[in-house]
Amino acid sequence: MCTDSKGGHDLRHHGDAEVRDDGSALVDLAVNVRAGTPPAWLREVVAGSLAGLAAYPDGRAARAAVAARHGLPVERVLLTAGAAEAFVLLARALEVRRPVIVHPQFTEPEAALRDAGHTVDRGLLRAADGFRLDPAAVPEDADLVVIGNPTNPTSVLHPAAAVARLARPGRTLVVDEAFMDAVPGEREALAGRTDVPGLVVLRSLTKTWGLAGLRVGYVLAAPETIAALERAQPLWPVSTPALAAAEACMAPRALAEAAHAAHRIAADRSHLVAGLKEFGPHGLRVMEPAEGPFVLLRVPHAAAVRQHLRGLGFAVRRGDTFPGLDEEWLRLAVRDRPTVNSFLQALDRALALAHR
Repeated sequence: MCTDSKGGHDLRHHGDAEVRDDGSALVDLAVNVRAGTPPAWLREVVAGSLAGLAAYPDGRAARAAVAARHGLPVERVLLTAGAAEAFVLLARALEVRRPVIVHPQFTEPEAALRDAGHTVDRGLLRAADGFRLDPAAVPEDADLVVIGNPTNPTSVLHPAAAVARLARPGRTLVVDEAFMDAVPGEREALAGRTDVPGLVVLRSLTKTWGLAGLRVGYVLAAPETIAALERAQPLWPVSTPALAAAEACMAPRALAEAAHAAHRIAADRSHLVAGLKEFGPHGLRVMEPAEGPFVLLRVPHAAAVRQHLRGLGFAVRRGDTFPGLDEEWLRLAVRDRPTVNSFLQALDRALALAHR
């Protein structure tokens, strides 16, 4: 692992850019939101909340539901307009001298820190090491460390013990667990832990529940950290429909549905990875083990392959906007088997076209 403070990557590029405008008709393997969501019962909850739009949002019930779901007091919970807002709050509310982002990972934490005037160092994990974390490689004087688990885009699930070893007195350790509910059993989760000093865990309801357009997530941290972040928030930051959705997604029925979905995603991911490995003779390499609802692959002429896939009706996520990756990387969202089978046929054609 090496440390790099240089820019040069488009930190504001995200998978949704692949399916806007002329990409709206493509089969979407670029965005990591679970297909077929939100479910009908959740849409009904959101619709039912609209009768209360004349009143200002009251987040107490949703906050209590999140706290109960993780076995925490409400003072350790902050509801946010998506996890992205949480990164902005952290960048603006905390006194930070040397922030370090462990890359490759979701780029919004670094973008938020830079926008807030911070100089950001990068800890770059290496493909040769499987993008696995080496806690000893993070500089000792880093007072803010941000890591994703499982990490977007590498799909690496770091051991909870290894992530916890990044904690130090005087350091804020931010763990982005936006995709943890897509991991069967949420193994390696730190959400709910109170024994790790400086721990801040971020969760999102966007991915599993298909609520990207509603904007709802939450922060779990020590009460003093939550209070500092809350002071940096505008009044009523989370809408009434988003609060209703958050409360509903903490219910036992919803948690059981999410757990079932996680196992289905794991099975579909295994099918996708097995199919991708058939293209090894073309130089395609899949990063394994993949544990998130997406996979990262390296393939020669990836930019050309991506463009040919678009012509064949499929959108995939370019990888070169992630620090630590270059133009040979692509990220694929896990989809159901029929979609994957169709995609693999298109990939076969795209690889042949790219190698002409």
